[in-house]
Amino acid sequence: MNMNDITNRTDIEHLIDTFYSKVRKDDLLGPIFDTIIGNDWSHHLPIMYKFWDMVLFSAPGYAGSPVRKHTDIDKKMPMDRPHFDRWLAIWIETVDEMFVGEYADMAKNKASLMANLIHMKIQMSREGFETLN
Repeated sequence: MNMNDITNRTDIEHLIDTFYSKVRKDDLLGPIFDTIIGNDWSHHLPIMYKFWDMVLFSAPGYAGSPVRKHTDIDKKMPMDRPHFDRWLAIWIETVDEMFVGEYADMAKNKASLMANLIHMKIQMSREGFETLN
């Protein structure tokens, strides 16, 4: 199969949809997403499209605060290193199944950096340090 790189918003949407279909079925991550998002993903998915469009292509439109969002979620449902490791493993697996190239590599590298950053900020929040966005 001849795979291409991630080149546009349509590719991002396909990647995100495929990734979250796996996450929702995952024994470790699925329950968190079921609790926080439930069955109506019509709000979350477009946010993720905008986020990754910004991350990969510097597109405008994303105005969220991922660190704050995850530290808030952690107060309801604790997220630990295994959660982030599993999220990253599914992300890398999904990217590798669908794409190859510079932007695919960037998507995997940025995801790894984000997983580590958000995990670290959650730990700081638990220890009473105020986290910045």
